[in-house]
Amino acid sequence: MTQVVVGQNEPIESALRRFKRQVAKAGIYTDFKKHQFFETPQEKHKRKEATRRRQRSRRR
Repeated sequence: MTQVVVGQNEPIESALRRFKRQVAKAGIYTDFKKHQFFETPQEKHKRKEATRRRQRSRRR
């Protein structure tokens, strides 16, 4: 869990900036986007195959 302690004289904007940076670094937002909708096993397989194809084409 990501936590940010706001200092005594620290503006809330800088604390919010630090929080956003920590969330991005931890990968929480991308994980949320991935689990936002249910994905059937067939859809998972198709998505993984598509990424494999893309990676193979980039290697060549």
